Amino acid sequence: MQTQPPGLRPRAPERGPEPWRDPEAEPYVRLRGLTRRFGDVVAVDAIDLDIYRGELFALLGGSGSGKSTLLRMLAGFERPDEGSITLEGQDLAPVPPYERPVNMMFQSYALFPHMSVADNIGYGLRREGVARAEIARRVEEMLELVQLGGLGARRPQALSGGQRQRVALARSLVKRPKLLLLDEPLGALDKSLREATQFELVNIQERTGTTFIMVTHDQEEAMTMATRIAVMTDGRLAQVGTPAEVYEYPASRFVAGFLGTANVFEGIVKRAQGSGVGAAGALVESTAFDAFFASDTDPPKPEGGRVFVAVRPEKMRIEKSAEGTAHGTNALSGLVRDIAYYGDFVMYVVALPDGSLVRVSRPTETRMTELPITWNDAVTVRWQDFATVVLAQ
Repeated sequence: MQTQPPGLRPRAPERGPEPWRDPEAEPYVRLRGLTRRFGDVVAVDAIDLDIYRGELFALLGGSGSGKSTLLRMLAGFERPDEGSITLEGQDLAPVPPYERPVNMMFQSYALFPHMSVADNIGYGLRREGVARAEIARRVEEMLELVQLGGLGARRPQALSGGQRQRVALARSLVKRPKLLLLDEPLGALDKSLREATQFELVNIQERTGTTFIMVTHDQEEAMTMATRIAVMTDGRLAQVGTPAEVYEYPASRFVAGFLGTANVFEGIVKRAQGSGVGAAGALVESTAFDAFFASDTDPPKPEGGRVFVAVRPEKMRIEKSAEGTAHGTNALSGLVRDIAYYGDFVMYVVALPDGSLVRVSRPTETRMTELPITWNDAVTVRWQDFATVVLAQ
C-alpha cells in the first residue's frame, strides 16, 4: 500500500477549495489579541489567528514557545489575560471547560485501567446521562472508526501503544465535539508506529470532518499531517501557512532552521529585479566570501539592503572539482569535512575557504562503499535560482 510523502496529506475530495484562500470564508475558530502572562513572563503574546472548519491545524514550536499554553486556553484550562476566543461565532470566555463544545486528547491518553475499552470510550456519554442503547451504538461506531472492532471487552493494558492511542481518540470523538485538541498525540509512540499512526489519524479526521488543533514539536509530524502549520517562538506566531509554503518560503532564518535544515548566508542586495522587462529576481553579494546568490523572486529589501539567503541541502548539487573552481552565481567551492549516512540519503558537510560549513544532501543511488565523493575531496556546490530564498531577518 502506498503512503503519501511527508507534507502531502490525503485530501477529502468533497472538501473543496482551501477556505483560508477565500476572503469570503468565515473562520471557525478566531483568536484576537490573545495574551497570557505568568508573572513577568509573556507565554502567549497578542496572537491573532484564524482556523477554518475541517482543518487539521498544527501548532509547532520548541519548549517554551507558547503552543501548549495556547491549547490550554482553547480548552478553558487557562484564562487569557487579554484578547478573545470565538468558536463558530460563540465567545468562549464565559464558558467553563466542562461546558465547551471542545474535547482534548492528552499525550498520556489517561485511560482508566479498570475499565474495558468500550467503557473507556463511553465514559463521557454515561456522565452526561445518554441512554444505554445510544451509548452502545455510538461506542460501536467509534470502535469501527478507529479499527478496533471486536476489542471493546479488552482492558487497555492488553492493547499495544498504538491501539491505546486510538482508544483515547475514540473517547475524545464519541461526544462529537465541534473542536478536538490534541496535545502531542503521537509522542508516546515509537518512531515506526508513530509514522504509521500519522496517516490513520489524518484519515479518521477527514472521515469525521471534525476540526483538529494539534500541538507538536515534531516538524515531520506537522508536515505530514497538517493542512496548515503555525510556527511559534517566544509566544508569537513566526509564520502561518501550508506545510509546503512554510518549508519552501520561510519567513525568517528562525523558520528556515526550525522546519528542516537550511544553509544561511548573509549578503547585500546588488540587484532587486531581473534583467528582463517585468522580470522578478534578485542578485545578492555575500558579505563573508567571494560569491553571488541569484533568486527568481524579488528580495524583501531594496538594492543595498542587508539580507539573508537560505538554501535547502536537498536542492543543492555536489560534484568533484579542482579547488577554488566555482564560478557564476549560486556556486561555492570547498572541501568535504564530514559525511553522514542516513540510509536513504547522504549528508555532506563542506567547509568553505572562510571556515563556514555548507550541508548538501543527495539520495543514496549507490552503496555506501561506492560513494563517488569522500572525505577531503575538493567539491563545488551548485543550485538553481528557484532554490534561493532571500530573507529580511
